[in-house]
Amino acid sequence: MSTTQNERLRELLEPLVSSQGLDLEEIEVASVGRKRVLRVVVDSDEGADLDAIADVSRALSAKLDETDAMGDGEYELEVGTPGAERLLTEARHYVRATDRLVRFQLTDDSELVARILTVDDTGLDLEVPGVKGRKATARRLDLADIAKARVQVEFNRKNKNDGNDVQEEEA
Repeated sequence: MSTTQNERLRELLEPLVSSQGLDLEEIEVASVGRKRVLRVVVDSDEGADLDAIADVSRALSAKLDETDAMGDGEYELEVGTPGAERLLTEARHYVRATDRLVRFQLTDDSELVARILTVDDTGLDLEVPGVKGRKATARRLDLADIAKARVQVEFNRKNKNDGNDVQEEEA
């Protein structure tokens, strides 16, 4: 039997989120002044659009209204998706971050910034960007060697196909 409120909420809400084709990523109950806020973060391999968020929010709200999982008193339910610079904690997070630039803190206290190319059960194949005009290099990283990983926001990333598209248009 679960002991914390977050564990009880996860047991109650996870089946509902899964039935909507989403994964329950996080649950947080926070106090903001005198009111409480229940934040639920959901995601899927394809992402979650606004319609999916609205559907799961209605389902969660109905379930919470019929139980005493949040106890007495008012609370606000917020349902959303992970932020742009999400922390990667599960194997599925690495799969979803394929082709994204990620900052890794490794178990040996070193740091690495690389693009995830592929993910399997034991690790990641990465492309480490070249420095000062050097070519990018390939690297294999075992999941066990990762202490922490976070997706990096890229504002000026060029699409791999941009050069090919221009050449095809000129031909």
